[in-house]
Amino acid sequence: MHRVTLLAYEGFQILDATGPAAVFEVAGDFGGAYALTLASSRGGPVRSSSGLVLQTAPLAEVGPGDTLIVPGAESLRGAIEDEVVMSGVRLAAAEGRRVASICSGAFVLAAAGLLDGRRAATHWAAVAELKRRHPKIRVDGESIFVEDDGIWTSAGVTAGIDLALAMVGRDFGDELARKVARRLVVYHRRPGSQSQHSALLEMVTPDNRFAPLLAWARSRLHEPLPVERLADQAALSVRQFTRAFTTSTGVAPARAVERLRVEAARAAIEAGATSLETVALSTGFGGPDRMRRAFVRHTGLPPRACRAQEKGSDLGECSSSGST
Repeated sequence: MHRVTLLAYEGFQILDATGPAAVFEVAGDFGGAYALTLASSRGGPVRSSSGLVLQTAPLAEVGPGDTLIVPGAESLRGAIEDEVVMSGVRLAAAEGRRVASICSGAFVLAAAGLLDGRRAATHWAAVAELKRRHPKIRVDGESIFVEDDGIWTSAGVTAGIDLALAMVGRDFGDELARKVARRLVVYHRRPGSQSQHSALLEMVTPDNRFAPLLAWARSRLHEPLPVERLADQAALSVRQFTRAFTTSTGVAPARAVERLRVEAARAAIEAGATSLETVALSTGFGGPDRMRRAFVRHTGLPPRACRAQEKGSDLGECSSSGST
């Protein structure tokens, strides 16, 4: 029986805890043996960020268990300043099998000294602050979850489900994790290296003057989109357009289109597309070789590293969990 302890403290994000808990619960229906405990510093009722109050066991009585999961919160001061919590986290790292954080829970692991020298993920909105407070951490602002020698960290909220599915796959095999994902009606499973961001949303805000142009381009990725065509669509000369677009978005027009193509191709592959050539043609790359070079340039991984979500694919499994 694998013992999972979910840490609760005042104001914790409830889905950070209940999302992984649901994964482990359903895993039990398919033969994955997990015992779940919700624990807090002193035990008793603990109020979550939503206002819902959950009953908890005292952390000291529960012990480190096999896996300790620390959820995030709007304010982490209470957890970080609670010596019982911090001692419990350090004990779990020393005596348990693994420690994990969801979202801003990474700040708790960082305050406990568990992330120094490691690669770690957190919610994209907290990346800069985690880097500022803890410069010894190799903060990964792209991946939805990261595992570094028994310390697991994930991005915001629903990424905790991806992290838990990966744990189930590690514990009881990929097929059992696949069954859990189907029961929960979630992807099986987004690889940890998948970006937290949409390239389109990352490049511009909705009020950016070029947001409509990028939306237009995104709907025509299968067509040629040279800078001349983009400039014509924006009603600017090529020189004016190139300068204004790069200043406004921080990305040259050709690179912006390439990023959109990579995002679309990656989504198609992870959704189960069976032919790299078909994906390359439908997203405007023209062929697999050009697509591969673009993938490596933007993600650090070739297209085949993206996990296909359906059986029968010739694309194989994720070969790496490196940062994008």
